[in-house]
Amino acid sequence: GADGPSVTVVKEGKASILFPSANEVFYNPVQEFNRDLTCAVITEFAREVLAERGVQLAVPGEKERVVVSLAEEAGGQEGQEGQAEQVEEANGAEEPAVVAAVGEKCELGLRVLEALAASGLRSVRFALEVPGLQSITANDFSAKAAALIGRNAEFNGVGHLLRASCRDASMLMYEMRGKKERYDVIDLDPYGSPACFLDAAVQAVGEGGLLCITCTDMAVMAGNSGETCYSKYGSVSIKAKYCHEMALRIILHSLDQRAAVYQRYIQPLLSVSVDFYVRVFVRVFTGQATVKNSASKQALIYNCVGCGSFHLQRMGRRTSDGKHMKYSAATGPPVGPECEHCGQRHQMGGPLWAEPIHDSAFVQKVLSAVSGNPSRFGTSKRIEGVLSMVTEELEDVPLYYTVDNLSSTIHCNTPPLLQFRSALLHAGHRVSLSHACKNAIKTDAPPAAIWDVMRCWEKMNPVKREKLSATSPAFRILSSEPSLQACFTVRPDANPQSRKRHLTRFQENPQAFWGPKARAKSGGGIASDLQDKRKKFQNKRKNQTSDSSQLKSFPCKKFRQVS
Repeated sequence: GADGPSVTVVKEGKASILFPSANEVFYNPVQEFNRDLTCAVITEFAREVLAERGVQLAVPGEKERVVVSLAEEAGGQEGQEGQAEQVEEANGAEEPAVVAAVGEKCELGLRVLEALAASGLRSVRFALEVPGLQSITANDFSAKAAALIGRNAEFNGVGHLLRASCRDASMLMYEMRGKKERYDVIDLDPYGSPACFLDAAVQAVGEGGLLCITCTDMAVMAGNSGETCYSKYGSVSIKAKYCHEMALRIILHSLDQRAAVYQRYIQPLLSVSVDFYVRVFVRVFTGQATVKNSASKQALIYNCVGCGSFHLQRMGRRTSDGKHMKYSAATGPPVGPECEHCGQRHQMGGPLWAEPIHDSAFVQKVLSAVSGNPSRFGTSKRIEGVLSMVTEELEDVPLYYTVDNLSSTIHCNTPPLLQFRSALLHAGHRVSLSHACKNAIKTDAPPAAIWDVMRCWEKMNPVKREKLSATSPAFRILSSEPSLQACFTVRPDANPQSRKRHLTRFQENPQAFWGPKARAKSGGGIASDLQDKRKKFQNKRKNQTSDSSQLKSFPCKKFRQVS
């Protein structure tokens, strides 16, 4: 129970979590989407894995599955028996299938570890919302947090499923890396970078097990400090328009690289960039032969600083001659010393994961389950929007261009998204949007074709040539004639379903100052509010005037040279 007035109860999903009012244990309400999505993904993962063990999930709110019409969700014992008979008919098996319900310990179920659990909210929600679990370990290094997890497990009545643990997360995982002890699902949601836990995680997850990993150190992964990114993830990030998808590919590269050390490899199920973080769901398998393909799955990237064209350079090459796979060094580089379109130099980034970052069949399952049962999650509208976009993305096309950046490079006005997409489709290229960025264009068209389309657009919306300097990318690009005649008539297939149906694809900021919250104070004590801190440090170096009458005497910057 709650002791005294200093305890707040936070409700999310099916869980009610006790919090001490002091910022001793970390909680960010904006991450509700992250937790909802994780429950949805683990449910589908459990459904797939447990079907092989003869276990069927009873998900709250789901009326019927493809296989069998379920009795009412809380239809009591007879409902369960009726259900079992129907399953039996469906499977044609002698044994009635075991039905796993939420909040119950399932002997054949999944073993879950939340390595960095803070209040235990996520783990409590797994216990109350995901059927088919055998046990959940919620671990945190802070003794205060571990005590809170224990109280929250009791408070929500899931003590039989969830046990609190107060250990160093990596040590806990290293101890459980034996074949018998490994976890089926490991969830890592650190404050900042998960880099220091990845080595332990890829070993402690079972065969075909699921890793769910969040990175909130977006500045590093999106190109603000490439050298720091290299030290954490073994990959150099660069500043570019596609930085959010690049961040996903960097963490996947790092995971695959760490797994490969132990003869394991990854299979990404779903990778999303939302709000202020990236989140990846990958399965981990063992297989020395497949690990050999690892080099050819990674690529370096050459990014032109002038016009933003980019080229991938695979790290290895594999060719098949019937029976055998032949591995050889990659040949390259794909670019000359300067960009063929604008004459500027290239930056090099990577290596990054260059294979598909989602498994579309799996994403489709999660999407159908969520849209068929929308009352299950608070953020299901948004999950639907994001996953719909994910299913529309071109799988084999890494990274993207943004329409506004293409047009700002040649200083012309921006073509409407549908017209630009149509032009590429008319030219015989495939094209899609990206969930990671509002006006992104993913396409298999080479940069040359994209610039041709832009040149044709500029002919209809001319740029004043006399204003361009002869060395600028715009001048260089526009001084050559387009080799293809772009057609900007809008095609019906240029507008993807998710956009037509006006799904919630890019959420408006959920609240003011909704970004990463302040780190929990390890020694306890009340942490000062982030906003107070911001106010305190704002304009430190300026002599502020609070009196508005004095503002008139300030010299205006623009006319400083005039007496």
